[in-house]
Amino acid sequence: MKKGIIFDLDGTMWDSSEEVAEAYNIALEKIGLPKRFTKSDIMSSMGKTMIEIAHIFFDSEGPGRAVDIMQKCIDEENEYLKTHSGKVYSGLEEALIELKERGFFIACVSNCQAGYIEAFYRATGLGKYFDDKECWGGTGLEKAENIRLVVKRNALERAVYVGDTLGDYNSADSAGVGFIHAAYGFGKVPDGTPSISSPSELADMAEKALK
Repeated sequence: MKKGIIFDLDGTMWDSSEEVAEAYNIALEKIGLPKRFTKSDIMSSMGKTMIEIAHIFFDSEGPGRAVDIMQKCIDEENEYLKTHSGKVYSGLEEALIELKERGFFIACVSNCQAGYIEAFYRATGLGKYFDDKECWGGTGLEKAENIRLVVKRNALERAVYVGDTLGDYNSADSAGVGFIHAAYGFGKVPDGTPSISSPSELADMAEKALK
């Protein structure tokens, strides 16, 4: 039976909020806007699509202009993160190695822009453990649809999504896959949800979830 572990990115594999804030501020300085971001600002928007974030942060500039500004921010972000890594959660690489040794298919599905997952791979060197990836920026689809897409095109018979927020929980449910809560991340999910307090606990939890 082909079993897959599909990871969320922000709040599940790393915390890049400080680095993303820095990248946005560089972009805003280049285009002459006085607005500046903090780590907390970025954390509040994690898990949303680029369009949603554009309207949260830049609608005062006009809806069309908001998207243009956001595009400049994420272009800067993708480049900045290639050489300024976010904080990878302790034990993640060891967990990925163990999952591969146990024969799991590993993928990443995020609501991020195109190029962000690749920036994560390049900054951390962890891309070698992943068999597939998908994101909102690549398909224009919501997270649940991208999870379904990865499951279908890789013929996964059983799969579980590992994420940290209620949105991740709901996306997994909608996609018809299991869910494991990365309780060390940014969000909360309903009580009783299978959870891990560290990536080091994931392999055993995945075995239980997919047996």
